[in-house]
Amino acid sequence: MKPTYGKWIPAAALVAAGATLAFASSAPPAARADACSGKTGSARQQCEAFNHSAPGDEYFGRLKLSFLGINNTFFDERIRAGEYTTDSNIISHVDQADQALQDWAHKYPDDPQLSRSYFLAARVYKKIYTEPAQRKSLAYMNLLVQKYGNTFFGKTAKSELAKGYTLHWFNQSVPCGAVTPAPLATPTAAPGAANVEILQSPCFTPQPGSSP
Repeated sequence: MKPTYGKWIPAAALVAAGATLAFASSAPPAARADACSGKTGSARQQCEAFNHSAPGDEYFGRLKLSFLGINNTFFDERIRAGEYTTDSNIISHVDQADQALQDWAHKYPDDPQLSRSYFLAARVYKKIYTEPAQRKSLAYMNLLVQKYGNTFFGKTAKSELAKGYTLHWFNQSVPCGAVTPAPLATPTAAPGAANVEILQSPCFTPQPGSSP
């Protein structure tokens, strides 16, 4: 069963959608909050959301990625992954961007732009057919529903989980000619959980003198 993917988000659209965050003020929080005191209604809501945003010139994680760098990494590696991947190079890039995302979320937990990045992260991890990546994809989908349920990304995640979310990863590779272990049986998914499909890894031919 192949996973279902959503629409691609052009890089230009990511830049446009992130414009508010890119120009977030680096003024002290108190000063930024005072700027909203004379506003009402939706204008005040937008102003307050702006105040929770990370400054556009702040960088996160070991690689010091901006929020656009995080999003672009998720977007680009999803394209590189094709239908699915277990490429360690791609996994490394995605994990580095995810580490930067966690740093960003820790420092600015109420930044409204986080929902987009979690959505992009869930998308790319869904294409990485390893158990840790697949479970992280599910975790981010549930986070979108629980914390960002009123956003476009939260509503999209809720819809996809309701339709059925299947995780895919490969079982352990065995020597050619050996008895292949039977796939693990998994129960029907509960709400917020997912079905699991264990795929058969290609066998390998042991080299003379190598350890099992």
